[in-house]
Amino acid sequence: MFNGSSSASTLFTATAVIELGAGLALLTCPSATAGLLLGAPLEASASLTVARVAGAALLALGVACWLARGDAHRRAARGLVAAMVLYNFGVAVILGAAGIRSQPVGIALWPAVMLHAAMTVWCIASLLGGHAAHVANMKPATTAR
Repeated sequence: MFNGSSSASTLFTATAVIELGAGLALLTCPSATAGLLLGAPLEASASLTVARVAGAALLALGVACWLARGDAHRRAARGLVAAMVLYNFGVAVILGAAGIRSQPVGIALWPAVMLHAAMTVWCIASLLGGHAAHVANMKPATTAR
């Protein structure tokens, strides 16, 4: 993946579009976005503020992925994908747990869980594919005599 392939670019582009959209939704309409996910609007001022902070963080992730899409062969891109594994896995677990504990849930909850689970798998596969390509391209070390 990290040899400049179109697969890495596609991963970064998809992540950028998804997270920019989610970030904008949380920044502009945090209560409605929470309602779609959790089936209940945000009412407390503190909840709205935290949701907007999350929206800003998602915008930052989206921008980072958008900028990385043309530089997928860099070591920093590999670090970004590793961070995306943690993020996507965490979101899938947190939203999944919320869905199991709460009834009713929002219409977008289970699709969001599945999306983040799929993104986790895609990121892991990309990391493993990049590692395999890196190992395959390594030359044996020569020893000086």
